[in-house]
Amino acid sequence: MRNITVVPHDENWAHEFEKIKAEILPVVEDLILSIEHVGSTSVKGLYAKPIIDMIIIIDNGLLPAMIQRLAQLGYTHMGDLDVSGREAFKYTDKPHLMEHHLYVCPNDAMEHKRQTTFRNHLRLHPDDCEKYSKIKLEMAAKFPNDIDRYIDGKEPVILEIYEKCGLDITYKQV
Repeated sequence: MRNITVVPHDENWAHEFEKIKAEILPVVEDLILSIEHVGSTSVKGLYAKPIIDMIIIIDNGLLPAMIQRLAQLGYTHMGDLDVSGREAFKYTDKPHLMEHHLYVCPNDAMEHKRQTTFRNHLRLHPDDCEKYSKIKLEMAAKFPNDIDRYIDGKEPVILEIYEKCGLDITYKQV
């Protein structure tokens, strides 16, 4: 079982995102609309698990080609992992890159909107950023080896912020 570690924001995370992006971009650039740094590591001042989250945005219909291209780089398609509109990819043997989660979403996917809206809100609202950091630290301390309880424990704060952002508060984060 993996220990859940939440640490202070590291200014180097933006650089680490750019390193991962630079490795992926030459192989997929003709298929994509953008590559977004999302998740807690993308918000200055926010405590986070030290794992880069990134979404590759594509037009509808390009997923099969994207799966093939990412396979050339050692990424394996894992399906949507029960998150509609978001396709997950795993990798092995990338010690030169920071640990990361790679997702592909069509431009019109709700998951793309949710991730970027939440990120942008936290970037602009330090009080919510601090509140989210506190609950993450509290849940990591309380449930250091139980990712499901860690996520469930953060949910009330996340849903409160979703409501402020105008996002659907019935959404269940995974």
